[in-house]
Amino acid sequence: MILRVHFVLQRLIQLIPVVFGISVVSFLIIHLIPGDPATIMLGSRATPENVRQITAQMGLDKPLYDQYLIFVKNMVQGDLGTSILLKKSVNTLIGERLGTTFFLVIYASVLSLLASIPIALWSAMRKDSVLDNGFRTLSIIGLAMPSFWIGILLMLLLSIKVKLFPVSGYGKNFFAHIYYLFLPALTIACSLAPVLIRPLRSKIINVFSSEYIEAARARGLGENKIIINHVLRNAISGTVTILGVNIGWLLGGSIVIETVFSVPGLGQLLINSILSRDYPIIQGLVLVFAILVIVVNLLTDLCYAILDPRVDLE
Repeated sequence: MILRVHFVLQRLIQLIPVVFGISVVSFLIIHLIPGDPATIMLGSRATPENVRQITAQMGLDKPLYDQYLIFVKNMVQGDLGTSILLKKSVNTLIGERLGTTFFLVIYASVLSLLASIPIALWSAMRKDSVLDNGFRTLSIIGLAMPSFWIGILLMLLLSIKVKLFPVSGYGKNFFAHIYYLFLPALTIACSLAPVLIRPLRSKIINVFSSEYIEAARARGLGENKIIINHVLRNAISGTVTILGVNIGWLLGGSIVIETVFSVPGLGQLLINSILSRDYPIIQGLVLVFAILVIVVNLLTDLCYAILDPRVDLE
C-alpha cells in the first residue's frame, strides 16, 4: 500500500512538466493564428467595438508573458474562460457535455471487451484453424476501416433500413442513453476491438503453453475453471493496459463519431467551436482532453499492478 502511494506521488510529480507543456500548447492556440486573434475569432462579426471588447476581455493587449501567467492562474483556479459566441462559461459548457462523452467512451469500451475476450479466446483455443484465420482477417479489415465509415454503414443498415436504433440523440435516462448511444458505441467498439483481439489472443496462447496450466490439468481441474481462474486472469491484465493506452484514441474517435450521430458530447462541442472560431472553448477542451488522458494512463498503471501483483511499481 505504501509503495503504491509512493508510486502515485512519484507519477504526479513527473506529470508537472507534462501539464506545463499542455498549458503552453493550449495557450498558444490563439497566438499562432496569423493576424489579429480577436479579428480572426469574430470573423464576419468583427467590428471595431467588438474587436476592442474581445481584446480587453481576453487580455490580448497585454505582453505575452503576462497573458500566459493570467491563463495559468485562471487554469489553476478552474476558470477556463467564457465562450465568445455562446456567452457562457467554458466550465459550464464542458460540464454539461462531459458526462455524455464519458458514458459513450465507457459504453464503447465495455462493448469492445465483450467482443474481444470471447473472440480472442476462441481463436487461441483453435490456433491456425479456419475460425482463427477468419477472426484474424476480420481484425485486419477492422483496423483498416475508418470509424466514421463504419458509423455511416451501421446508420444506413440499423437505423434507416431496419429502423432498430435512432440516428441521433442521447435520451433522458440511463436506459434511453443505452438505446440512443448503442450505434455510436458499437461504431467505436468495431474499431477498438481489433486492437485488443490480436495481443489478447497472443497472450492467451502463451498462457495455455505455460507449465502451471499443465499442472492445473494434472490436478484434475476442469477446462472451464482453468480458463476462468488461470488463463483469462493472467491474460486480461495486458488488455487493460492496451485499453488504457488507447483512451486518447477513444476520445479522439468520439469527436468524429459524436459529430456523425449528433451526440451532444465534448466532441460535437469541439467541432462546433472550431467551425465558429470560439477559441476559448477550444483551449478549454484541449486542456481537458489532455488531462483526462494523463489521469487515465495513471489509473491504468495502478489497475495493471492490482491485476498482476508481480508488477514492480518502483
